[in-house]
Amino acid sequence: MTQSTMIPDTTIGIDLGDKKSHICVLSGDGEVLERAEVPTTRVAMRRRFESAEPLRIAIEAGGQSCWISELLKELGHEVIVANPRKLRMIYENDSKCDAVDAEQLARVARLDLKLLHPIQHRDRSARADLNKARSRDLLVATRTSMINHVRGVLKSFGARATSKAAPQFHTWIEDKIPSELEGALQPILATLHTVSEQIKALDKEIVRLTKEVYPVAQVLQQIDRVGPHTSLRFILTIEDPSRIERSRDVGAYLGLVPKRKQSGKGDPELRITKAGDNEVRRHLVQCAQQMLGPFGKDSDLRRWGLDLAARGGKAIKKKAVIAVARKLAVLLHTLWRTGEVYEPLRNANRTAKKLSLQASAPAAAAIPA
Repeated sequence: MTQSTMIPDTTIGIDLGDKKSHICVLSGDGEVLERAEVPTTRVAMRRRFESAEPLRIAIEAGGQSCWISELLKELGHEVIVANPRKLRMIYENDSKCDAVDAEQLARVARLDLKLLHPIQHRDRSARADLNKARSRDLLVATRTSMINHVRGVLKSFGARATSKAAPQFHTWIEDKIPSELEGALQPILATLHTVSEQIKALDKEIVRLTKEVYPVAQVLQQIDRVGPHTSLRFILTIEDPSRIERSRDVGAYLGLVPKRKQSGKGDPELRITKAGDNEVRRHLVQCAQQMLGPFGKDSDLRRWGLDLAARGGKAIKKKAVIAVARKLAVLLHTLWRTGEVYEPLRNANRTAKKLSLQASAPAAAAIPA
């Protein structure tokens, strides 16, 4: 349903809670017509809104907002899912409570939808596939935590575990555990084995998704250090490349641009906004770090990043990584939209060709007619 710019006859704000949600109904004149509570269940929500005329309903993005927005749209209502990061008037309110939050949402939605910075939820299949990647990352973090625990316990007993790849750690360390620690660490090793098998299975599933369900991921993987995990997360986070008109804006969408706090002549340099999906941003930063590392392949992006990092100390190097991650996001979006074959040294080759033509021009002019 398209979002109307006219002030509706009735606007509703819903502050979603895990058990109960608070509702505030405003008239076209801004008068409060009703305050109510409704259980946050499908049955209760359907009963409350299925017989109502089409309404404008504002909710905040959160754990419950996906299915509730789907249900309300199914019932014929205009649903605005507000970005909570942009609603300082709500989360910094000195008199904050659920009923007041619902009224604030309704009042803002009644006047100007852009103040809510509406977001669009992914469809159900994309959310299901994205959760496979998230589950895999959670298992990897769990495995890392358990390996660190085993190393710490061994160290406290005078034994040391040398560096070993995480997938093989539990089999390699099993014979090196002192007998007095077997009762404490064997359950951890057994769990590590199970977790590693589950990670392996999810890795295979993610590779399958990038080949069969989201084949455009193969286009993105032309770039060095961009693998199935990064490409899949990027695709499922943005979902539709046409949502972002200019590729250069994808950096802001993923929170990779600096904040601004300009006032008068002052315009301080601030940290990045960290808006958008944290995980896809983390993957892009990791790719950028590997690109700039000793094993990164030669490319325009790597040369640009290394040149930027060479201008200063440690702080500049960190900024260079973020800058490369931002340019990488732009490059991924461009390839997604165009489907072009990636040329790692396109700019370098173009510059070399131009210099070659300039060098040969005087020599050609010197040849007598």
